[in-house]
Amino acid sequence: MKKIIYSCVAGFLSFYANAQVGIGTSKPKTTLDVNGKTTLRKELRVGGTSTDVGKAGLNGQVLVSQGEGLPPVWKSLTIPFMEEGQYKLINSYLSSDQVGLSGLSNGVDGDGVNKNSVGDLITDAAKGKWKKIDGLVTNFTIKNGKNRLTYQFQTGIEMKAPTATTSETIRFACGVFRNNVLVAVRPDRISSNNNSGKAGIQDYIFTLNYTEQNVPVGPQKIEIACRKINTSNLQSQFAIGRDVQSSNGASNAFTLESTMKIDVIEYVTYKN
Repeated sequence: MKKIIYSCVAGFLSFYANAQVGIGTSKPKTTLDVNGKTTLRKELRVGGTSTDVGKAGLNGQVLVSQGEGLPPVWKSLTIPFMEEGQYKLINSYLSSDQVGLSGLSNGVDGDGVNKNSVGDLITDAAKGKWKKIDGLVTNFTIKNGKNRLTYQFQTGIEMKAPTATTSETIRFACGVFRNNVLVAVRPDRISSNNNSGKAGIQDYIFTLNYTEQNVPVGPQKIEIACRKINTSNLQSQFAIGRDVQSSNGASNAFTLESTMKIDVIEYVTYKN
């Protein structure tokens, strides 16, 4: 037979002989059931026994649940707490591609477009004949309108002049497109030297770094595309993110592969 013991204290307290105590409730559901605000004036100790008062944790540690039926434990965080008003890295996306672009090589003339502006559409041929690097497409969603997106694109560029002892030049551009709209672009050129020892082959690493601020909330699709602007010799071979057709093992798709890294950084706010 269960006994009920009544005790007069400040506030409402129910105490049952079966070791369930309710504060602010007459029907406690657990050993201690508090229905109301709680003020803790000193340390909180967990994992105690009949002979051990338990552990209060170390300065800066947080209390982590181990699941139902197990006591929580104190853990040290490997990342710092972020204060309101700071920017925090939310996600990083990394992609790579070794297929590259070979469709801008010999026999393909440049589009002759010397200038681009932020906001140009990738489908507008009047703003350039852009070719996408399909392996670098990235999709994600922005949830906080106060943000920064950092783009880091790197790829190998290679050309081969038709005559090893004659210097040739190719001008090109690569850009970052978000939802089919240009947000960052960098033009450049590559030139072969008149050195027969390199058989007319020249390569180097192209980079494009840019930070975009306050991207609208919602789905985002990031793509990389490049185009040929002009060439001094229509027979010069040209490749982006891979070796030219006649590289003869001087390079390969691995050494010239394309990589794209996107960091999503959002402004830290806390709701009351």
